[in-house]
Amino acid sequence: MTTTETDPGDIPLFATSRKVYPQSVSGPFRRAKWLILILCLGIYYLLPFLRWDRGPHLPNQAVLADLANNRFYFFFIEIWPQEVYYFTGLLILAAFVLFLMNAVAGRVWCGYLCPQTVWTDLFLAVERFFEGDRRERMRRDAEPWGFDAIWRKGAKHLVWLLIAWWTGGAWVLYFADAPTLVRELATFTAPLSAYVWIGILTFTTYTLAGIMREQVCKYMCPWPRIQAALTDDDALNVTYRYDRGDPRVSVKQAARLRAEGAPAGDCVDCFQCVAVCPTGIDIRDGAQIDCIQCGLCIDACDSVMTKIGRPTRLIAYDTDGNVKRRLAGLASIYRPVRLRTLAYTALIVVVGGAMLWQLATRSTAGISVLHERTPLFVTLSDGSIRNAYTVRLLNKRPETRPFALTVAGLPGVRIEAVGAAPSADLRPIVMVEPDSSREVRVLVTVPAGVPLAPSQPITITASDLFAGETVRASDHFMAPGAHP
Repeated sequence: MTTTETDPGDIPLFATSRKVYPQSVSGPFRRAKWLILILCLGIYYLLPFLRWDRGPHLPNQAVLADLANNRFYFFFIEIWPQEVYYFTGLLILAAFVLFLMNAVAGRVWCGYLCPQTVWTDLFLAVERFFEGDRRERMRRDAEPWGFDAIWRKGAKHLVWLLIAWWTGGAWVLYFADAPTLVRELATFTAPLSAYVWIGILTFTTYTLAGIMREQVCKYMCPWPRIQAALTDDDALNVTYRYDRGDPRVSVKQAARLRAEGAPAGDCVDCFQCVAVCPTGIDIRDGAQIDCIQCGLCIDACDSVMTKIGRPTRLIAYDTDGNVKRRLAGLASIYRPVRLRTLAYTALIVVVGGAMLWQLATRSTAGISVLHERTPLFVTLSDGSIRNAYTVRLLNKRPETRPFALTVAGLPGVRIEAVGAAPSADLRPIVMVEPDSSREVRVLVTVPAGVPLAPSQPITITASDLFAGETVRASDHFMAPGAHP
């Protein structure tokens, strides 16, 4: 007898991918996925056309990333470039929401809400429309190419490209007025960058959702690896309840074994759970990183159990610990509320609350003050002391705003702004253009005879004469004895 040693160099580094033909299925989880798909795609495609009145001189598109004017609009919210921390907060908030979803029900995000899942479901629906369900597609792929296969596949890919093209087109509509950009795209007068981005997103959508499909979830997406490290024994996952399903035998064999008093499981080895799986796995093999927790195998198994008169939920959202508990004769334990989920919920509330508070209390104006260093102060002929400051005023609104300047912190102090006319109460009025800043030289004078420390804090205030908004900045007034 001879043995043959395998050369390590002959072992492939990667498993050969096999085409997955997901079968259609009906049930509550499939209906939930259709509802979420329609809702998500409806929002994505139609939201750019929704209008929101913000008043004169402002865009009326509800959601708009106005890069030309450095603004992001989301209904009544307006975000400025210096407020990029809001986007950071949103990313942190999204991460905690994702962690909470994972702690409660595993990869439920992947199965229902992930854009890859949503668009792949849509592309699969188109494929079934033209090429039929699982068996028809497998049969057609095994047959030689003919006119029937060519027109069906051609029509499918054409519709895929149209969906991908409109996906890219909808994306660019978030960066300009949607109706206007649609007309420009149709008349080929839109900016070149719009066509470039539509082309890029058309290619990526068509490739990821139509060609690669489950390969994206298995190999490209990092979330399965991350969530595997974040999950715990109490997180619900799509689980084959082998305490009830094994040993697997056919319906007739099960009836015979049970009549003889021998054990027989409810699983009849119909492989329907495998046929409907979008990633092509067998959930009965236990927890797998390829499972996206979509629940379609639950619908398929429930359908079979109903037909043969056995209880449903042989496959269900459950924990492996509960399966082991039932095998030991113990009751199942479900703990959606626990330290992990409470911690994530608290973090979501804290981050979300902080962002809402910051948004509700933010100012549409700003002021900064810089003391001139040479000289620190000037003694005038009448004995009064003068300091000079560079004051920058920021106007974040789309209209010109008049700001009245005042100073506090010293008795008898006077304030002047070079180039700004004073009001009736001697406050200098500085006009700031829309969506811009203005820098003025401000002179602060203290009369002679006022006792002064070498350095004394003062506050310069700018008040909008129309809106009543007030902003302040602090600095120091320098007098004899002060050191640079």
